[in-house]
Amino acid sequence: MPRPSLFSFCFGPVGKWRVASMQAVVGPALPPAERLAVREGAFGDHAGLVLRGVTSNARYSKRSELDALAAKQEGLGRLGATCAALIPIRKSEAWWALAQDERRAIMEERSRHIAIGLEYLPGVARRLHHCRELGEAFDFLTWFEYPPEHAEAFDDLVRRLRATEEWAHVEHEVDIRLSRA
Repeated sequence: MPRPSLFSFCFGPVGKWRVASMQAVVGPALPPAERLAVREGAFGDHAGLVLRGVTSNARYSKRSELDALAAKQEGLGRLGATCAALIPIRKSEAWWALAQDERRAIMEERSRHIAIGLEYLPGVARRLHHCRELGEAFDFLTWFEYPPEHAEAFDDLVRRLRATEEWAHVEHEVDIRLSRA
């Protein structure tokens, strides 16, 4: 894993991603925006909403899962991946009160989060950003990029994950869909 890196997701009138939709799944909506710029580093002078998260180590993954992800995952920024989704998530305090092994049991052993995600690689590329330790409004920012022909598969991935035991611990989630020409 490369060194942790801070990313800023800046909503406003400029950015290479056009906001197609912003849907509150659980909890309140975010303010509407036209575009999204994804930038490495901190950007506090942006006029619109800015969500920040840090790439970090995989906290709930076993070595075999990390190896399987690395073998199938394709990078972000692929030419044909003109669709994206940013899904900010905040989990309940009850989730954070669990020990790490208890969260792992819910996340993978019962909900199969990693196993489900593996089924959609390499078509859907992803990167997780941690926000809780930064004091942000969300615990995670999940970023996905995929070609238009994988849009239905991405919808299926999200539907399956939201049907798991893990998602009972989500108290705020917004589904933001984006496109780039």
